[in-house]
Amino acid sequence: MTSKNLSLGIVKAVGILFMIVALSYLVIRLQTIFVYLLVSLILTLIANPIQRFLKRRLKLKNTLSTVVVLVFFVSIIVGFILMFVPLISSQSENLSLLNIDEIEKNINVLYNQFLSYLTSHNIDVKALAKTSNITSKLDFKFIPEFLNNLLGVISSFGMGLASVLFITFFFLKDKIYFIIGIKNILPDNHQDKILNSLDKINELLSRYFLGLLLQLFIVFVLYFIVLLIFGIENSFIIAFLCAILNIIPYIGPLIASVLAALLTMMSNLNLDFQSETLPTTIYVMIGFWLVQIIDNNLCQPYIFSNSVKSHPLEIFLVILAAGFLGGIVGMIIAVPLFTILKVVGKEFLPDNKIVQELTKEI
Repeated sequence: MTSKNLSLGIVKAVGILFMIVALSYLVIRLQTIFVYLLVSLILTLIANPIQRFLKRRLKLKNTLSTVVVLVFFVSIIVGFILMFVPLISSQSENLSLLNIDEIEKNINVLYNQFLSYLTSHNIDVKALAKTSNITSKLDFKFIPEFLNNLLGVISSFGMGLASVLFITFFFLKDKIYFIIGIKNILPDNHQDKILNSLDKINELLSRYFLGLLLQLFIVFVLYFIVLLIFGIENSFIIAFLCAILNIIPYIGPLIASVLAALLTMMSNLNLDFQSETLPTTIYVMIGFWLVQIIDNNLCQPYIFSNSVKSHPLEIFLVILAAGFLGGIVGMIIAVPLFTILKVVGKEFLPDNKIVQELTKEI
């Protein structure tokens, strides 16, 4: 190797490294735009089956079907806002959503009620509690910061929603032009394989996100029924929040159970802890666990295995591995990413025995 070749290699390596650093910086600085693109892509995947139905069954033109789909999405968003705003405004005082002092007071009341309950059952923890002074160590300073961040998100929601809808409109309306553009820049020897992969990924992920919405809706309805049975205030909001947490596989339902238990106790502060608050909370948690058993053993395996053509055990192991590698974010993106890898593997490594076994249903 001559000194000239070595110098060229060093310059090339430095150039590649510079491009990687510059691209990483650009991604960090423009992360909001990438989030908009990602959300728009997910909405496009969800909307594709609906748009196909409108075009094939109702014979709507491409642009009109795109507008109808977006109006449908906007109607759902507006419907949720119209339902939530009155509920939050009328019930926020009961939930003490914005009163930090009230939250701390309610937590201390619950804590003292729990101590009294244990003492009444000859469990002497009062002295230990006073010694450890646990309640004084509870720090609620994070709540104002969290609320400020939440208000910031809400204030930018309008702009974000408009941007996402605008991008989604062109993703849906002009996707054929995007496909042609991608086709023009792809290498000829891999063009068919890449386009086949994109078609299959689009089909499977569209089914996956529709299945995910169906699963969250079923869980929401079941949570809502459980809370209504036991007369819990703000049942709609609590059920909705807990259902959204189910987006996080396995961990989300556990967090939802704890959140439901805490909000149940806070909504029954004025009742007797031993005879009313504690039994009601236990019943609600049992109800939530039954819902999770139904979801884990019936809804999730059926919906996800049929949407992404993967065995339930396969999905479980992938989510578990993604959780160890990427935490909560890894668990959320595990199934879509694994589906993409399976499709790509089937197209580019069709003779590999492992790939053949994993993709035999695709």
